[in-house]
Amino acid sequence: MNLKKTLLATSLTLLSQQSFAAAFQLAESSASGLGRAFAGEAAIAENASVVARNPALMTQFKEMQLSVVATYVKPDVSLNGQSAPRDVNANVLDDDSIAPSAVIPAVYFTMPINEQFAVGFGAFSNFGLATEFNDDYAAGQLAGDTEITTVNFNASLAYKVTDALSVAAGINYIYADAAIKRHFGTSLYPIPAQTEAVDLEGDDTGFGFNLGVAYEVKDGHRYGLHYRSETDITFDGTYSNQLPAALGGLAGKVLPGSVAITLPAVVEFSGSHQLNAEYGLHYSVMWTGWGSFDKLEAYVEGKDGPVFSKSEQFQDAFRIALGGDYQYNDTLKLRAGIAYDESPAEQAHLSISIPDTNRLWLSAGANYAIDAHSSVDVGISILRGKTQHFVETDNLGQAWGFESKGHAYLVGAQYNYQF
Repeated sequence: MNLKKTLLATSLTLLSQQSFAAAFQLAESSASGLGRAFAGEAAIAENASVVARNPALMTQFKEMQLSVVATYVKPDVSLNGQSAPRDVNANVLDDDSIAPSAVIPAVYFTMPINEQFAVGFGAFSNFGLATEFNDDYAAGQLAGDTEITTVNFNASLAYKVTDALSVAAGINYIYADAAIKRHFGTSLYPIPAQTEAVDLEGDDTGFGFNLGVAYEVKDGHRYGLHYRSETDITFDGTYSNQLPAALGGLAGKVLPGSVAITLPAVVEFSGSHQLNAEYGLHYSVMWTGWGSFDKLEAYVEGKDGPVFSKSEQFQDAFRIALGGDYQYNDTLKLRAGIAYDESPAEQAHLSISIPDTNRLWLSAGANYAIDAHSSVDVGISILRGKTQHFVETDNLGQAWGFESKGHAYLVGAQYNYQF
């Protein structure tokens, strides 16, 4: 291997292979939905958070609605080393917490214009991730600090076609920010493991659209369908590394750099059935078009064409959810739900940046009416992921074997007010 000729391309490859190599979709749009594992979200008109999952439901409200949400996410993602190159002890790969906790906020507002039209606005997130490893982590080329944040600013208009049928359309303005660091890690070369091999910070904005339909077949029985389009994002910013200039690195020099991705389209179908005065049954099937996430390309100023191009070949994925609620009394409603969340990553593309896996959701929650105008929702979910075994090879040809376990705990709170 000619280290001098490949070191700069290698450092860019470290960025491209791992920054976005796992699914990073967020479902946490509301605390009311969290209590049902988000079952029935495209068909239930409970509060202003319908802006995120199906704005056609805005026509169900006769008054202005405001919802403010905060969801605390506590990941429990751990790694156990299974194999390592040469005489490196695999135990140095063990890490019991690679994903930090986070709070995901959201705010929504809806307003009826007249008996046929309603408008709504929301600020929420559909995609995001974060992982953190020590700077001197042995497999530093495969992991470091990765953070992607997106904020979706949505404006939607709904129209009641008939008493049973409503439709909606919206515009999404998405701001995305990324910060990625990678380190050289353990190798045969006289380069300290903590040497920074990638430091990229960038942001971008993009536009998308969404469409919704809600149809009430009879009183208390409603179906909903919602579509959110793809959005192209190119993270433009600065790129640098600390690799020696004598070996082809940048030695701290900062260059313009970029990585382009496509945030996938999402389609959700839901049903909501009020069985009687106390009990409701809800369900959802969500499809996410991860097949559009087929490759990653990295560009640096002064280089013709992509410095690196890698096929990802993600697969489209489904999420199914079943939930229910029970009106305990005039002020208290109880909720519960279960969901199965399918990973889009194939075994060959598993990554320690975010070790992805199929997940089972177990959820419970409640709504408490404070008075005729305000209420609060709380929800909690436990996510259990499948244990994965895989091997990753870094850009120096070193193979590292891992066992990953990915679980999470979510707690949400929401305040609703109708004017």
